Amino acid sequence: MAVLGVGTAPAAHAHGGKDRWILDKIANMSLEEKVGQLFVANVYGESGDAPAPADVAANQAMYGPGVRNGDDLIAKYKLGAILYFRWSNNLNDPVKTAGLSNDLQRAAARQPAKIPLLIATDQEHGAVYRLDEPFTAFPGQMALGATRSAGDAFTTGMVTGKELAALGINQDYAPVADVNINPGNPVIGVRSFGESTSLVSDLTRASVRGLQQGGVSSSLKHFPGHGDTITDSHNGVPWIFHTKQEWEQVDAPPFRAGIAAGADMIMTAHVVMPYLQSDCDVVTQEGCDPATLDPEIMTGLLRGELGYDGVVVTDSLSMQGVRDKYGDDRVPVLALKAGVDMLMIVDDPASSLSLDVAYNAVLNAVHSGELTEKRIDESVYRVLRLKQQRGFFRGDQLVNERKVLDRVGTPGHEALARAVAGRTVTLVRNDAHALPLRRTGQRVLVTGYRNVAPPSVKIPPTERLAEAIGDLGVTTELFETGTAPTQATVDTAVAKAGASDLVVVTTVNSNNSASQRNLVNALLATGKPVVIVAARNPYDIVDFPDAPTYLATYSWEKPAMEATARVLFGMTRPTGKLPVTIPAADGSVLYPYGHGLSY
Repeated sequence: MAVLGVGTAPAAHAHGGKDRWILDKIANMSLEEKVGQLFVANVYGESGDAPAPADVAANQAMYGPGVRNGDDLIAKYKLGAILYFRWSNNLNDPVKTAGLSNDLQRAAARQPAKIPLLIATDQEHGAVYRLDEPFTAFPGQMALGATRSAGDAFTTGMVTGKELAALGINQDYAPVADVNINPGNPVIGVRSFGESTSLVSDLTRASVRGLQQGGVSSSLKHFPGHGDTITDSHNGVPWIFHTKQEWEQVDAPPFRAGIAAGADMIMTAHVVMPYLQSDCDVVTQEGCDPATLDPEIMTGLLRGELGYDGVVVTDSLSMQGVRDKYGDDRVPVLALKAGVDMLMIVDDPASSLSLDVAYNAVLNAVHSGELTEKRIDESVYRVLRLKQQRGFFRGDQLVNERKVLDRVGTPGHEALARAVAGRTVTLVRNDAHALPLRRTGQRVLVTGYRNVAPPSVKIPPTERLAEAIGDLGVTTELFETGTAPTQATVDTAVAKAGASDLVVVTTVNSNNSASQRNLVNALLATGKPVVIVAARNPYDIVDFPDAPTYLATYSWEKPAMEATARVLFGMTRPTGKLPVTIPAADGSVLYPYGHGLSY
């Protein structure tokens, strides 16, 4: 069944280097339709026309009483793209998600311009994932970095692309092309492939190819690079003091690699890089705009030096990193003036920025002459060209809802995920030669981290690891301690350790959690053999200098925990190598890039 009224784009005919069909399409669009194509927004609900009452209320609170659902949102703003989240109830059930995608594409086809939607989500795997079971889970990007395998990055992208496409999601905001050279980075970390520019470049290239061959558009992020900061751009304005030469050597190559691989889109970073901005005064901070709003970076570096002519999308404009300096009606206009094509507006209760404010700000800027309609047309052209190249105008954008469950989480895809995960686990320390463990004759306490909020995201590494160890026939007791165990919880864990033969404890960024450190140190003090499993950033070993046994998994996903269990009990040899350096507390090197033990 074809998308009603979309029509078919004829073969391209060049006109001044541009496609005549796209130019004619733009010429027949109203200014409101053109501006709408430049916006990415989210909507609540599992249905495009009949969401649950709570979702209707959420949409009306966000967009006004006239917008009850996705159909209304598209009719009002003529959007170019929709972004799915689990917390907005778009991704609770794969079959319903496919139905939502079909509803939204039909709504787009009913508009006068009849332009299909980009439907996107952030499925990086690891620390950032939007789709949970039955969707196939892979370890995250730093875990892939531990394999050193471009083939594994390609496989992850290919399978992810196929499963997203089955749900009508035609764009993944991945891969992360940032080079994580700062161990204190609060927002990238394991989302990066690692600290080596060449490794990140190789795996970025492979991931782009995998995703796009799998049937979805990729989006490199976050340009010009977000890997060397200690500030989270969701909450503040990160400053990165790389010189132009350092940027060329460290940050730029992965983006060059992704561009060469044909990446459909690049996402901006809300970071200030003063030495890439000639009008930025580091002392007074005058003229220092975030990269998203800076023409020297968005146009000069990305369009000019890197030669990128694809679609550029902002990271969410509700993030504090782009809103400290200018009013909400200025940010979207300045982003377009800088050279960005698409503006992402995500519902955020802590932000006053609204789609209505941003959309009308752009319209008003055109009416006032601050933005020319020609400038708007340039970005609309790129968006429509992407949609044309992806076949949006040639055929059916609807997906078969009855076949979704046959295409998501298939046995073949799950087997690939297990195989990739098996190559990621890194044995960092085995000083007591406790590993591999015996599978018989001992009782194992598995304890440690679990995140219980928000409930829409499952982060239970301890539960997953205990289940995986139990599946190997090992007598196992599970005791989860939450994200910040109290002293009473620690005391209970210690008592349970006393009744066990050995302890496996998971940590998640213990450097930021005195309570997690208290738990692990109390377990170490019992004298029982203790194995620490770092389920996110690999740097936790710095907090436990006397711990004899330590593994890094970089990921709490189920395949990673299953692989860890197999490594612990000698059923698989650990082969992962650190994709980052682990610094000691005094700044020296505790474990170098490439370190990894085996047996």
